[in-house]
Amino acid sequence: MSKITHLAKRFVLSLVPSQVQEVERQWVQSVLTTSEFDLWSKMVVQDRQHSVLVGRRFIKYRPTSSPAEIAGALLHDVGKTAAHLGTLARVVATLVGPRTIRFRQYHDHEAIGAAMLQSIGSSELTVSMVEGSCVGELRDALNRADDI
Repeated sequence: MSKITHLAKRFVLSLVPSQVQEVERQWVQSVLTTSEFDLWSKMVVQDRQHSVLVGRRFIKYRPTSSPAEIAGALLHDVGKTAAHLGTLARVVATLVGPRTIRFRQYHDHEAIGAAMLQSIGSSELTVSMVEGSCVGELRDALNRADDI
């Protein structure tokens, strides 16, 4: 799927925010450490919904995944919380690039998310997935899961 198609779908889904279902929230909480779940809980509702969808798809593509790998899939966008951008500002940031501090933070969400996870003691594997430095089948499964 093209990046534009992916972003268009994410935008449309973000226009109708609804809370993550309790059963899904409990699943996420069972996978993540307490500190990771605290970070996940600070994500905007649209990102939490996307996170659950990516996590479920990741398991489909990688059924033998470890909890650390699933955590990486669930938290792959956690760094976006640093930018504090709403839906329309994210669209603008995507279109115009990293022209402001907050737009730069949005574009650097992988590195920011990895640093956030390192600071709370997440596994190196989880950090590498969020950072985008994982390789091979693991990277392929995450990319496929995020290709919504």
